[in-house]
Amino acid sequence: MYRVNMRKMEDNQSGVISAVRVGGELGRRIRDMGLVPGTPVRIQGRAPLYDPVALRIRGFTLTLRNSEADHIEVEVA
Repeated sequence: MYRVNMRKMEDNQSGVISAVRVGGELGRRIRDMGLVPGTPVRIQGRAPLYDPVALRIRGFTLTLRNSEADHIEVEVA
């Protein structure tokens, strides 16, 4: 297993969030959305220009801007 930035993950690739590398208001907002270490996540798809990215997490679909996904590290197989 290796760690990769969420922005660099491919469509339908799955992994487990290993770290959220931002503090302050943005870090709190990301964690409030359920993106916390230990949570399984799958990239569901991307918009035509690759921003935003749609994630499948905890039984629902969530979209993030690439600027937000840059701060999330995911462990993939």
